Amino acid sequence: MPLVKVNPADPASIPKFVDEIKKPPVAKPRRQYDPYENRSGRLGKFITTSPLNDDGSQDQSPYYEIYMREVKHRFHKQFPLTPVWGYNGRVPGPTIEAKKDETTRVKWINDLPSKHLFPVDHTIHGSIDTPDVRSVVHLHGANVDWRSDGHPEAWYTKDYKMTGSTFKRKIYEYTNHQPGATLWYHDHAMGITRLNVYAGLAGFYLLRDALEERLNLPSGKYEIPLMLQDKSFNEDGSLFYPDKPPFPVPVSPSIVPAFFGNTIVVNGKVWPKLRVEPRKYRFRVLNASNRRDYVLGLSNDQAFTQIGTDGGLVTTPIRLTSIELQPSERADIIIDFSTLEGETITLTNSGTNTNEHTSVVLQFSVDLPLYGEDTSEIPEELYPPEMMDEHMAHTIRDLTLSASTDSYGRPMLMLNNHMWGDPATEKPAFDSIEVWNLINLTGGPHPIHIHLVQFKILERRPFNVELYESEGTIEFTGPPEEPYDYEKGWKDTVKAENGKITKIIMHFKDHVGNYVWHCHFLEHEDHDMMRPIRIINDSHLK
Repeated sequence: MPLVKVNPADPASIPKFVDEIKKPPVAKPRRQYDPYENRSGRLGKFITTSPLNDDGSQDQSPYYEIYMREVKHRFHKQFPLTPVWGYNGRVPGPTIEAKKDETTRVKWINDLPSKHLFPVDHTIHGSIDTPDVRSVVHLHGANVDWRSDGHPEAWYTKDYKMTGSTFKRKIYEYTNHQPGATLWYHDHAMGITRLNVYAGLAGFYLLRDALEERLNLPSGKYEIPLMLQDKSFNEDGSLFYPDKPPFPVPVSPSIVPAFFGNTIVVNGKVWPKLRVEPRKYRFRVLNASNRRDYVLGLSNDQAFTQIGTDGGLVTTPIRLTSIELQPSERADIIIDFSTLEGETITLTNSGTNTNEHTSVVLQFSVDLPLYGEDTSEIPEELYPPEMMDEHMAHTIRDLTLSASTDSYGRPMLMLNNHMWGDPATEKPAFDSIEVWNLINLTGGPHPIHIHLVQFKILERRPFNVELYESEGTIEFTGPPEEPYDYEKGWKDTVKAENGKITKIIMHFKDHVGNYVWHCHFLEHEDHDMMRPIRIINDSHLK
């Protein structure tokens, strides 16, 4: 049979499960050679160099310098090299490993070219009178001071031209004052987040704590982060991203309402494979796609065990045969391959807008010999239960998700009937607990992400949308629905389902200042489905 020529633009021509997946490399703190140790013919040693403390002493906390650069990356062994943007020139970026309550400092350095990889729409907020190439890094899920949160207006260019003195900060400080969790960092520049993340600017940040270390979970080479993305390619192997929507608009280039790629990429490889031993593996799974949601399962219908959500470990392990991940959501799962020696199993996807190609993600080949006995465990209890009840709330907010059109006739989604540039309407008091009712009036779901906090999902409840739109009256049409089993831990992103009110509860503590909340469909986020939050405490803000 003649070989079929691989056309990167045609998923049917791309062989699946031929590239082996790799763990993203772990970033190392910046080090400097100390010539004074090069005595008696001995090699000099490397010493950590970090910013100075206020008293002039050397700060010994980990300090990283991570560059954003354009490089060429091979997504598939039969593809040409593809121009991408990567942190330290890698897709995904290097994994930062941090410890609870040990401050990590990162200098995020913009070393990108002057021309963007994709056409930029100059009619949306943040892109009208600003440079096309700019960046700012958000550590997603972090409990962090607002000046290190990666505010969308805190972008800067290659020469560190910034938006204003209010946001200037070259070194971000992450105090890591929260439980161990799978966090991730990604670009958050106003009006071009969808383009910068799609270009490759995303990476893992794994926060560890003493509790996790005591649990004897699969670790080392048996703990693997998996970053899921969907992409499309041009015939020459370059990344394809549409420059206009599928309907006529008077703007070119123009933002699109949503983007679904026609291939699935895991850790920078198109439909890869992973060779495993017949034993338990821990996978930290992240949906880093612009718009695509995933409903993941195993082709042999085998159950797997969820041990964590966005904010860290759940109370007790959860047995599942499928799990849904909206963009930016994470799931910490364990798959036991111990009875599958010699078999191949596919990680499948039955999410929105799937076909014969996007319905498969990667293939596990259980063909490696068992290296020693598997002594890892899945404990019956992972994390002590923590409760937040609605009666504890100081404030309850009703916040709408609604559809509109912009001045060019394009669809535009909004939060609480406001655009980005309107003054903040969500102003929680420092150390207050709030309940938010997310009232979805649109025709589809939206993954809502709130910076700074981890929250609990209390319920979803269907309601009469037409009555609310006409009279502003909430009439429930069904009983409250508990969160899905895989959502019962701490979350920083929630699927606000259409035709329902999604109720969440959160505690605004530790920090005051300027944060944001938004839809994590990146095309929606860039087109005004994002709003400021200002956490207020007069004594802290003076």
